[in-house]
Amino acid sequence: MKLPIKSSAVIFSLLTFGAGSALAADALTVVSWGGAYTKSQLEAYHKPYTAKFGTKIQSEDYNGGLAEVRAQVESGKVTWDVIDVEVSDAVRGCDDGLFETISSKSLPKGANGVTAEKDFIPGALTECAVGSIVWSTIYAYDADKYSGSKPTSLNDFFDVKKFPGKRGLRKGAKVNLEWALMADGVSHNEVYKVLETKAGQDRAFAKLSSIKDHVLWWEAGAQPPQMLADGEVVMTSAYNGRIFNAAVQEKKNFEIVWDKQLFDFDLFAIIKGTPRLNEAKRFVGFATATEQLANQASWISYGPTRKSSIKLISTHATSGVKMMPHMPTAPNNFKTAVLANAEFWADNGDELNERFNSWLAK
Repeated sequence: MKLPIKSSAVIFSLLTFGAGSALAADALTVVSWGGAYTKSQLEAYHKPYTAKFGTKIQSEDYNGGLAEVRAQVESGKVTWDVIDVEVSDAVRGCDDGLFETISSKSLPKGANGVTAEKDFIPGALTECAVGSIVWSTIYAYDADKYSGSKPTSLNDFFDVKKFPGKRGLRKGAKVNLEWALMADGVSHNEVYKVLETKAGQDRAFAKLSSIKDHVLWWEAGAQPPQMLADGEVVMTSAYNGRIFNAAVQEKKNFEIVWDKQLFDFDLFAIIKGTPRLNEAKRFVGFATATEQLANQASWISYGPTRKSSIKLISTHATSGVKMMPHMPTAPNNFKTAVLANAEFWADNGDELNERFNSWLAK
């Protein structure tokens, strides 16, 4: 029996709507930090993945932490699929059952034919996450604001008499406590040994208190370069890639001070309970393959976590700037670098952030 034209149109609309909903549901949601960093992922991972497999990638931003992940997993309403996390959150999220396990054997071999276990640099693979970049927290200043001597060390960041003006710091305990101890004389090789003690923690907070009145706090990675550009601060902690982007893409006269940089990995983890598990695993494997990691390094100054990617690093995708000198791991930048201790922060992060928030409120 034929249906009336009006009824046919209604059914066609419903079928079309259903197909659209199915397509939307099939899109993979990848959560990251926004700005120039997410831009580099869009170019190196998302667009090539969609071109190869046809799956659309929906990108969302967050400011770190596990609160939203925990809420989704515990409610059984998982809408995120893949998330870019710091190592401490990767470890803690795995321990708390928030992430799916990822076998290194499921990852593609390096372009040189070696297994993933041998190709990734030490620390870049965990039980539930796969490393993509090496990045660092540095501090930077606007060179246009200094006609005489310029900051060159971490001690200069804490010296408000020699270099007066507001400082920017990320609102949290991590990095700030390590820097405070090193600025107070602790060797960069001994910082976590001291920070593990109550006396060391007291010492770190005391040093932070010495500049507390001179600090503006930031929470999102896009804020530090904007704070510098607006003249709100004379120097600020920041992610090195954000400062690179402001200097190269936006032509800002920003300088990075690499002394005592705190370097870390970012990794991809898969949210426990995602209905798109197989797609998520395929994306993580694709995004962390040799060529994709090298391609990301042509968009932002974060180093790839695969050894086989390093020789493929060349110039910036649009400016032509040679990228290796801007990498955290470049020899001239790495002399006093400190690897963020993920195990320490997984064990002590909640307690120290609670103390930090209480200290900040005083």
